[in-house]
Amino acid sequence: MSISSLIPTGKIVERLRYENPWWLNKQIPEAYSSMAKRLYFSLFYPYVIEKSVRRALVLMGPRRVGKTVMLFHSIHQLLTENVNPHKIFFIGIDNPIYVHLSLEDILNLCKQSLNQSNLNDCLVFFDEIQYLKDWERHLKVLVDSYPETKFIVSGSAAAALKWHNTESGAGRFTHFMLPPLTFQEYIHLKNMNHLMYNGKINYGDNQIPYCLTHDIKALNKEFVHYLNFGGYPEVVLSEKIQSDMGRYVKSDIVDKVLLRDLPSLYGIKDVQELNRFFTYIAYNTGNEFSYETMSKESGIQKETLKKYLEYLEAAFLIKVLNKVDVNAKRLKRVTSFKVYLTNPSLRTALFSPIIETDNEMGNMVETAVLSQWMHREKLDLTYARWKEGRSEGEVDLVLVDDKKYRPVWGVEIKWSNRYFDKPNELKSLIHFCKSNNFKQALVTSINQSGVKQIDNLVFSFLPASVYSYNIGDITLKMKTN
Repeated sequence: MSISSLIPTGKIVERLRYENPWWLNKQIPEAYSSMAKRLYFSLFYPYVIEKSVRRALVLMGPRRVGKTVMLFHSIHQLLTENVNPHKIFFIGIDNPIYVHLSLEDILNLCKQSLNQSNLNDCLVFFDEIQYLKDWERHLKVLVDSYPETKFIVSGSAAAALKWHNTESGAGRFTHFMLPPLTFQEYIHLKNMNHLMYNGKINYGDNQIPYCLTHDIKALNKEFVHYLNFGGYPEVVLSEKIQSDMGRYVKSDIVDKVLLRDLPSLYGIKDVQELNRFFTYIAYNTGNEFSYETMSKESGIQKETLKKYLEYLEAAFLIKVLNKVDVNAKRLKRVTSFKVYLTNPSLRTALFSPIIETDNEMGNMVETAVLSQWMHREKLDLTYARWKEGRSEGEVDLVLVDDKKYRPVWGVEIKWSNRYFDKPNELKSLIHFCKSNNFKQALVTSINQSGVKQIDNLVFSFLPASVYSYNIGDITLKMKTN
């Protein structure tokens, strides 16, 4: 008897054999094996082979960050470690051929394809799981029903919020978020690690290990390229896609999320309004907003705006940064905040590439720096803004210790060498440091490095590209240890 009344079982079995070529030749498709692994692979793979905890592994992330590739790289690694190829199943749920089948139906067909009586010690990969309605419930049932089987699934970030808001998978899923590429990963994928070396920088009274560059001119060239094209592996490696970012990134990453994923998840009626709103934010990435000005400029009601911001943040397209005062006290009423794209290249996809002398560079560099920090979960990043009498000030990035309610450090992000020559012009940062008894702070530049002393304060200057690289590098080391 046919499992699906629409498509003969034989055809579905054929498809499964096609999707799992290693059943015959012990190889993953060449298109995937030839791709360089993301640095995040070494963090992800231990969860794939983890057997002591009975949980499904859920790989989440925005579109096009390389989730499918990471699943295939995991399969490749399993085959390298001599795991029986007949114990590895891959199913792309986005294929319409599976539309009327449950996950259990598909598993039974896999068993049928290989004449297997059970799924003990099997590893089952479901790609694009969000295409299955109520996937969380289905997956939980599988985890409970097949205790000897490991399930690894991938899904878009737009589905992540929905998942977080349901308890259906509580205690049954391990969640792994794959963000867009860090600048460090970009350098790695481009085979440009030779530009970097292990050195040290002075920060206050300390010397701390830091990755430095032999050639700041070459690194900055790559950094500007990263701002424009660097978030997504396929874009980084394809000049053809770079020449038509609008078509590829916008249609594949932005439009599918805005016009399809989010409306279907949250029942958004006016999809064009959401689209216009995102375009408005993308153009102004790194700027401070208030609900009042946002509503006035976009023509969208405040309550709707708040929802849109929440949805876009859940889909990993934007990051909202909240404000503190000069002593890092949170303001009781949130009236203004900054909004950043999670990846600067999203702006290029909507508008046009920038060059390093453009006015937008400052905001794009800020966006890039923040996007490196976003790889750290549970990090309470804010910016400081205050008014004292007639004077006001701002510090771009402030880490707050939530337990002690005070700032840990402040960073001023500049795409300029001016302040290296004139550090006394950093009046906001000086005031912030003195207010919080800080002895040191970090300031980025275009290509200047070194230490400047002013009013008993020590400012360490670093090129923005070097600073961005190191945030990614340190984050990866922290996650690995």
